[in-house]
Amino acid sequence: MVTLKDYGDNETAWCPGCGNFSILKAVKQALVACRLRPRDVIFVSGIGQAAKAPHYLNVNLFDGLHGRSLPLATGVKLANPKKTVIVESGDGCNYGEGGNHFLAALRRNIDVTLLVHNNQVYGLTKGQASPTSEIGFVTKVQPEGVASSPFNAAAVAVALRAGFVARAFSGMVDHLALIIQEAIAHRGFSLVDILQPCVSFNKVNTFSWYKSRCKELPPDYDPTNWEAAMKKAEEWGETIPVGILYQKARPPFEPHFPALKEGPLVGKGVDRGLLAKILESYR
Repeated sequence: MVTLKDYGDNETAWCPGCGNFSILKAVKQALVACRLRPRDVIFVSGIGQAAKAPHYLNVNLFDGLHGRSLPLATGVKLANPKKTVIVESGDGCNYGEGGNHFLAALRRNIDVTLLVHNNQVYGLTKGQASPTSEIGFVTKVQPEGVASSPFNAAAVAVALRAGFVARAFSGMVDHLALIIQEAIAHRGFSLVDILQPCVSFNKVNTFSWYKSRCKELPPDYDPTNWEAAMKKAEEWGETIPVGILYQKARPPFEPHFPALKEGPLVGKGVDRGLLAKILESYR
């Protein structure tokens, strides 16, 4: 039986009041609810305070370069499809430096869950605007305010008809844990855009700001309705809908590779004679 203790209780390096604490708690709850043993889970992260989250879990982990976690996770999943692969990093890492990889993952529909800590600011590098910062947001790097429109990842994912698109709030831990659980269970690419406060560098989108706006989708909401999902993904202001915005079964990426029909690439070994011939051909 899997318990929360199996995933550890490690000392963190986050600021007191950071939303990362609640997200870490929700991730643990979801993993236990999915009955996943630590050895059956592989996390891939990038760079940033959010990317540190898997460091505080007793799981397999690969730290990638800034914005490069999704292509690494794709390789991990293709090499060992039986493992549960989860990518966890921030809005800057995934939507900024990793923006092209994010779009590619949506199109491919690789069976990977992407958890994005979205605090609308770069936390590790001391508070410059991120791709999700709102117009007019003032930082030390943008003293006259942000001029670019914010990137709406959920709307982009729904527009491309990703298999699973959800938005959540770190202040609603149990709700977030249920969404993550559903995201992991979904076969294909899953996005969970998690809104969270940054107590050090974002004094606008605070905990209370999110708390007063984030509202669960009504029980009769139909996540298979693409038009309705687009409207909800675009809804942002006095009310921010949280929950599973869109979900639809799509053929996953992995079956496109004939080599995987013979089993996972992991453990097959290397034909060194064949490898030597291939290397020789490049001389």
